[in-house]
Amino acid sequence: MATFTARKKILKEKGVSPDSFEESVAQALFDLEATSAELKGDLRDLYIMSAKEVDVSGGRKAVVIHIPFRLRKGFQKISERLVRELEKKLSGKHVVLVAQRKLSKPPKSGYSLARPRSRSLTAVHESLLNDVCYPTEIVGKRTRFAADGTKTMICYLDKKEKSTLEGKLETFSAVYKALTGKDVWFGFQD
Repeated sequence: MATFTARKKILKEKGVSPDSFEESVAQALFDLEATSAELKGDLRDLYIMSAKEVDVSGGRKAVVIHIPFRLRKGFQKISERLVRELEKKLSGKHVVLVAQRKLSKPPKSGYSLARPRSRSLTAVHESLLNDVCYPTEIVGKRTRFAADGTKTMICYLDKKEKSTLEGKLETFSAVYKALTGKDVWFGFQD
C-alpha cells in the first residue's frame, strides 16, 4: 500500500515506468509529506518527473531531481528545507532540483515559424544554470577561452551564501556538466 501511494509522487510519460532509484526518491518525498508537519501542506500537490544520480569527483554522487516546469515555484518556495531533508534521507548525497524544460528546433524560414526565446538552447542552458545553484544568485559570469580552444564558463555566486555552499560547488559543476555537456566553474566574487 505504501508503494502505491509513493507512486503518486512521480509522474512519468505514458508507458514508462520509474526505475528503482526514482521510486526510492518518490518514497522519500512521500515519507517527508507524511512525517514532516512543516512540509506536509506544501508537498501535497507536488510531484517529480524523474531522478538520476550523477558522479561527482572523489567517488561521491549527487541526486538530480527533475520537476515539472509549472510546479517550479512551489518547489522553490520550500527548496531549502526540502533539499536539507532529502539529503538526510538519501544518505548524505547532495540533492539538486531542476525544472524540466523543452527545446524547440530553430525555424527553417519565415517569421510565422518563430519559436519562443525560452525554448532556445541558450535560454534553456541559462535557466538550468540558475536552477542548479538555486536559491543562490549568480552575481557575475565570464567565459574563459583556453589556448587549446576549450571554453569554460566561470560563475560567481553571492558571497553571503559562502559558508553554506562551499562544499557544494563541485556538485554544481558536475551536475551542470552532466545536463548540458558544458564546463563551468563556480566561485565567490572577492
